[in-house]
Amino acid sequence: MRDGVSASWVSLPAGPWARFGDFFAERFPLVTREDWRARMRVGEVVDAEGGPIDPDDAYRPHLRLWYYRALEQEDAIPFEESVLFQDDFLVVADKPHFLPVVPTGRYLQHSLLVRLKRKLGIETLAPMHRIDRLTAGLVLFSVQPPTRDRYQNLFRERAVRKHYEAIVPWQEGAIVPSVHRSHLMDDASFLRTREAPGEANSETHMKLLEVQGGHARLLLSPVTGRKHQLRVHCAALGMPILHDDFYPVLRPAGSDDYARPLQLLAKSVSFVDPITGQARRFESRRTLDFETQAPG
Repeated sequence: MRDGVSASWVSLPAGPWARFGDFFAERFPLVTREDWRARMRVGEVVDAEGGPIDPDDAYRPHLRLWYYRALEQEDAIPFEESVLFQDDFLVVADKPHFLPVVPTGRYLQHSLLVRLKRKLGIETLAPMHRIDRLTAGLVLFSVQPPTRDRYQNLFRERAVRKHYEAIVPWQEGAIVPSVHRSHLMDDASFLRTREAPGEANSETHMKLLEVQGGHARLLLSPVTGRKHQLRVHCAALGMPILHDDFYPVLRPAGSDDYARPLQLLAKSVSFVDPITGQARRFESRRTLDFETQAPG
């Protein structure tokens, strides 16, 4: 691990490449040949023993090489996560809006996983589930690979109770159903999910918590975990989550507006710890606001 980033690996197949530099330039075209040469010169591409790789050395198939992902430019996320709980098996983090859980696209150092690895010094840390980049709140991480599957099995068996809060527009006389079920599938835009005819494959329990003027705060308890499930279900009921740039209308991509965070919060999780047998319950310290403001 270097600066919170664990090494990735690639197995070298048989092929026509004369030098190591030729293979990396063709296999990873989004990184320039010059950049790969520079990375190799400073030891950011190594063999299984940690030895450096020279870009001009003759290509040898059937090796496994390790490399460290890097971004030439990365947008800084000016909000901090917090660690609510840590033991030998589990880390519970409270994520701010706009921060992705894992490295993706234009984010590397400013991802929750890399920040926590750097902060806690735990190279084996791995998320047990995901929440959207634009959603704030609780994310659970496994510490030890041998026990990881036992925790992840809780999610597979739906043995984790998850509760979210959301701020939505409100009209007098509106009705919040206790349960919303629908068939969700990929939309024409790969960014989105949509409801379609068919047997329900998603289920969300809902409760109205309070109303202030033209907005309401809802408690959302997903039984299933489909992509964007809560956002799609709220939009389908005519009450899209405040500041949602995907639903009901996909707005053009642009820079994040930190003054308009998506008003969706992963508020609490509870489960029986499969290792210790203890009843666990964690609650986010973050709150949503009926007024538009930057997240804390």
